[in-house]
Amino acid sequence: MIRQRRGPFAPGDQVQLTDPKGRKHLVLLAEGRTFHTHRGGLAHDDLIGAPEGTVVKSSAGTPYVALRPLLADFTLSMARGAAVVYPKDAAQIIALADIFPGARVLEAGAGSGALSCWLLRNVGEDGLLVSYERRPDFAEIARDNVERFFGGAHPAWQLRVGDLLEVTGERSDEDGGAGPEDPADPIGPADSFDRVVLDMLAPWEFARLAADALIPGGVLCCYVATVTQLSRTVESIREQSSFDEPVAWESLVRGWHVEGLAVRPEHRMVGHTGFLITARRLAQGITAPPRRRRPAKGSREEPDQ
Repeated sequence: MIRQRRGPFAPGDQVQLTDPKGRKHLVLLAEGRTFHTHRGGLAHDDLIGAPEGTVVKSSAGTPYVALRPLLADFTLSMARGAAVVYPKDAAQIIALADIFPGARVLEAGAGSGALSCWLLRNVGEDGLLVSYERRPDFAEIARDNVERFFGGAHPAWQLRVGDLLEVTGERSDEDGGAGPEDPADPIGPADSFDRVVLDMLAPWEFARLAADALIPGGVLCCYVATVTQLSRTVESIREQSSFDEPVAWESLVRGWHVEGLAVRPEHRMVGHTGFLITARRLAQGITAPPRRRRPAKGSREEPDQ
């Protein structure tokens, strides 16, 4: 079973060391080893057996606060293949796509495994997360990161290597229709998901697949980086007609400096990282009602004369 570690630090634990300037270092504890910085070394044995939240000093006298990393900390420090989904976006996905304990979730692509960790944390051991990743090297990084965070293989996780269009036997119209008749590990009628989360270059190619995979009332959530991806994804969901009106947004996070009466916004902020789109699956055979608001002039391509 996957459990959150508590109690004193032990060999094999991950420890986050924070110096007086707020710089953070992630260390995997092992007996007899030493963590080295330009401010001196710190013996792992000084941490093993110590309670979480302790302060230890390097050989040069620099104090470090020692805590187990939060998932947000781990996400920002993990080994990367593909870019990671930032904690601010992962939190929005968890909340507004309503990822709940026991949920069955389809994810593509897995990337470096950051979002997979967040999804697994929320579906729990009684849920299911099926993650597809096209590149084997990224899939290996994702597997290592997930197992490193949870301390082993998560029982609710299935990581499948391959292009989702190929593995499911689906093809976009641009690719010429149906794919192979006997795909490996296909998603068929027996597979039904509460949520589908797409973090990939062209999520609009999967609107029909998502509709087939989702239960009525299920949520499709797409994460894209650019305005052109945002536009094409939203329009493809509308054209698919199996979903209610999609909702799109982004989140911006700005920290604040607070010291006595010196209270002001930080000079730096986490601005645009990506756009999020969610849509609810309608009942089988039900199509979305036409949009009431009139589109702005020029929002659609003019037909050829």
